[in-house]
Amino acid sequence: MSFGFDVEIWGDYACFTRPEPGIERVSYDIITPGAARGILEAVLWRPAIGYVIDRIAVCSPIRFSAVSRNEFDFGDDPPDGSDRRVRRTTESLRNVRYVVSAHFDMTDKAGPDDNSGKFMDMIRRRLEKGQYFHAPYLGIREFPAKIRLINENEKQPQPIPETRTLGRMLYDMDYVKESDEDGAESSKERSPKFFNAVMRDGVIDLRNVELTP
Repeated sequence: MSFGFDVEIWGDYACFTRPEPGIERVSYDIITPGAARGILEAVLWRPAIGYVIDRIAVCSPIRFSAVSRNEFDFGDDPPDGSDRRVRRTTESLRNVRYVVSAHFDMTDKAGPDDNSGKFMDMIRRRLEKGQYFHAPYLGIREFPAKIRLINENEKQPQPIPETRTLGRMLYDMDYVKESDEDGAESSKERSPKFFNAVMRDGVIDLRNVELTP
């Protein structure tokens, strides 16, 4: 059994970085499903549950803004011992707002006392109190995310009246279980998974999407 719920996520700036090679960061047009999952895990993470993003509604116009800032270059040390800070530009999103519909499934790590109702109560309580395991962010840590649970029968923010093809987009990272010499299991990042994103009347439906490497 799984519980479905809706959350509103918003912030002043966001950058969901495209993986194409390049010095400057360039954001996707919208939040990626993996970034949305990461925000939910900032609220509550437990090995017993796994979040699945079902739907993303874009509730603010898609607008880009170039943000320049100093960053450290972690490559080779400069021969003259000069400062390793470099000026880089991030093509970020501005004034983003999403309604994310998600659910969680119980995993094989669930214990005998674990159940969906218990975890849904924990999610609701933590969101109401503003409790997080770490500060949620919109793609990069410098862009904090605000999040709230949308209650049943509450009027939700309306998606933008826009339809467009967003192209090939990162869905999430694929993880594979590995065992160490003592037999303990761990998850290691394996490879990215992509999908062809289409926004219809401001909504990206992620149910039954075809994932590709």
